[in-house]
Amino acid sequence: MLYTIINTSIPFMKKITVPLMFAFCVLLTACGSETTTSEGTTTGTEATQETATGQSGVQDDASQKNVVQIAVGSKDHTTLVAAVKAAELVDVLSNTGPFTVFAPTNAAFDLLPAGTVDGLLKPEKKEDLADILQYHVSVGVYKEEQLQDGQSLGQVNGSNITISKKDGKTIINGNATIVASIPASNGIIHVIDGVLLPPKK
Repeated sequence: MLYTIINTSIPFMKKITVPLMFAFCVLLTACGSETTTSEGTTTGTEATQETATGQSGVQDDASQKNVVQIAVGSKDHTTLVAAVKAAELVDVLSNTGPFTVFAPTNAAFDLLPAGTVDGLLKPEKKEDLADILQYHVSVGVYKEEQLQDGQSLGQVNGSNITISKKDGKTIINGNATIVASIPASNGIIHVIDGVLLPPKK
């Protein structure tokens, strides 16, 4: 009797088992596909995170250039750009700001005592270099015509610079003259012919 029931049930079980197995295979395939897609997405995200470099890494060829991009594109400011990179201030100066940057030319850096620049570019001098560079940056946009004789401006490093006017020229701290001004998307650059050295703290 038991044999008869089992034997009779086999065709019926086959009819149920085959579609179930097919459905199970489809489900496994789908799950496997989702896992691959999910892993692929994660991998892509991780790769994107690894290649991201902060604000300076944002690609935008249509908008006006920021202060760092302008300096990078100037053949007269390669020393300044090298210093900004060594002090790891590229991303900071690429942010919204606004900033007024007093940018010494290569010739201005050449006026410093021999070995000064090379010494400041060493890793152990990073804090001193950052202090000097931050002394060249004001928060806000100060066009040359807004700078007045005797005016004092607070700089990012916490010290002040002094503005003077002579023969129609704008002079910073009595020794660096503004020779050109360039508007940027996040402020303005005043090209100067001298390096500003912060007062000793």
